[in-house]
Amino acid sequence: MTHKSHPRVPILAWQSQCLLALVVLPVGAAVIVECASFVRTLPLLPVCALGFGALLAVLVWKFRAATPGGAVTGGLITAALYLAAPGWRTALWPLIALLLLTLAATRFGRTRKEKLGVAEGRHGRSASQVAANLGVAALAAIVLRLSSTFIGPHIFSLDSMRLALAAALAEAAADTLSSEFGEVLGGEPRLITNLSTVPAGTDGAVSLAGTIAGLIGAAVVTAAAAFAFRFTPQQASVVILAAIAGIFIDSLLGAVFERREWINNDAVNFLSTLSAALFALFFAG
Repeated sequence: MTHKSHPRVPILAWQSQCLLALVVLPVGAAVIVECASFVRTLPLLPVCALGFGALLAVLVWKFRAATPGGAVTGGLITAALYLAAPGWRTALWPLIALLLLTLAATRFGRTRKEKLGVAEGRHGRSASQVAANLGVAALAAIVLRLSSTFIGPHIFSLDSMRLALAAALAEAAADTLSSEFGEVLGGEPRLITNLSTVPAGTDGAVSLAGTIAGLIGAAVVTAAAAFAFRFTPQQASVVILAAIAGIFIDSLLGAVFERREWINNDAVNFLSTLSAALFALFFAG
């Protein structure tokens, strides 16, 4: 749906650093506490969580999908997602779907993207970029785990938190595919606020090709989440609607705030996934 350029305002780097701390500190603490609590009772659980996290970190680094810092951040988030829903029907299924889609999308039409100056760096996503795209899902996973063990589902229902987690991942996939495919497949990008024609790569621009690609990405991740969490058709539709709302928020933030250099791309991505999660909670009622 949206076309966006990559972060280009060094003065806003503090936003990325704050966002990284906002995600990594609580997620890291939660993973440590959870793994320590299961060492004696269920020793296989922390082994699986940390093992899956390490495996993903190595793979994304090997395929140059992330920098070393980004790979470690992704591995930590992977462990948190597994701990929130361990076993065969794990939250890792929608995460894997998202990663495969992202890997394919970033490599699609790379030559054209490099000519336009919108291609992702050769070393992959940084730690802050990973946190921006996956951080909300990881934080939702922490709340999901707390709801099922400590604070009780009367505060946050388990179903609602699963929907929020899935919606955040679906929005991240939709945003990535809309940007990556929209920039290559062409079409006339228009600014979402006034529909004026703008160059490809403009923050807050949308195109038909990008929108369709984004919807497909959201549907694929939603299907994976529906399998993992046994969503009903109604719950799956909530996830897709929330993801669609999130990518519209993403484009609005890009057009109104990022173009004016008030916030950077990491902040836009984090806020758009957060809005998708909140929309899911609202739609779930």
